[in-house]
Amino acid sequence: MIPPEIVVFLIAMSPIIELRGAIPIALKIYHLPLWSAYLFSVLGNLVPLILIILFLDPVSRFFSEKSHLLKKFIDWIFIRVRRKSQTRIKNLGEDLAVIALIATPIPFVGGWTGAILAFIFGMSFKRALPLVITGAFLAGAIVVILTLGISSFLK
Repeated sequence: MIPPEIVVFLIAMSPIIELRGAIPIALKIYHLPLWSAYLFSVLGNLVPLILIILFLDPVSRFFSEKSHLLKKFIDWIFIRVRRKSQTRIKNLGEDLAVIALIATPIPFVGGWTGAILAFIFGMSFKRALPLVITGAFLAGAIVVILTLGISSFLK
């Protein structure tokens, strides 16, 4: 049998559920202590985010060099996202945008999206890492508060 902490850690690594689902599962299904649910969820969420900001740039460059079609697609994504987000992000600031995107506890927005946005903005690993960590810690705190608040409301 897999320990519940490992299950929570793995759930938090997933691209759709992330820690937004891992914390409620840890608290309500596995009945883990709050500190354990938070810790394993945030750490599990950070693993793929760090890998994204560390390896997405070299991997995309590698594939761009190997395929003209992939290069055109990647360039199209960069141009499109930067153009669409330029005015919105300038008001907020790139750093705050990455943190806010990671910390926002709504479906299809979260850690993976924020880490990919840091890559699209061309942030270095050194610049993106503290933003990703801050966003994940905030997301975990927000989800804990929401989980505990909703469950106490339902009682």
